Amino acid sequence: MSSTSISAAGVQATPESPPRTWVQRRLLDPFMSLLKAGLSPGSLALTVALGVALGVGPTVGFTTIICTAVALRLRLNVAAMQLVCHLLSPVQLILLLPLLRWGATILGQGEQVANLTLTQIRHMISADGWSSVVQLLWRAELGALLLWAVAAVPTVAALYFGLRPLFQKIVRKHEATETVVTGPTPPVPVE
Repeated sequence: MSSTSISAAGVQATPESPPRTWVQRRLLDPFMSLLKAGLSPGSLALTVALGVALGVGPTVGFTTIICTAVALRLRLNVAAMQLVCHLLSPVQLILLLPLLRWGATILGQGEQVANLTLTQIRHMISADGWSSVVQLLWRAELGALLLWAVAAVPTVAALYFGLRPLFQKIVRKHEATETVVTGPTPPVPVE
């Protein structure tokens, strides 16, 4: 559907933009609003990179607390980091068991954790309580955290240096379209 506008050039039909997709509304628009709100491209790139790394870490149940603490400590946008972390929750769950298995193998408990499934863990919790799971998995968790930390450093660096130019380009494009729409900003007189 299009709308019509009347101007000095005559009657013109302006086409409406196509409907926005879920990805545009839920992912792209929040990040664009952060860029428009004055968040620098570098800090947004660091926020996304750390959010990805922390979002896939083997710290189920503590991700929100860790992300909030890191964002506050580094003075990054808490909401953006939480958005990225929580979007990666399915990936975190998919990577959890392999990381636990590899972590247990590294720290010498691989045979006990090698064929462990989520169903077995749930059964252990209902039968023996959390203490049996903690006793079995503390070494595996420590090894998983070590593996994750080793992988997180290059991941954050790659994402940061890859996303920063992209966000800078988006900001320049936005500023250029804003200048065309509103016109150049008049100089401020200096007194």
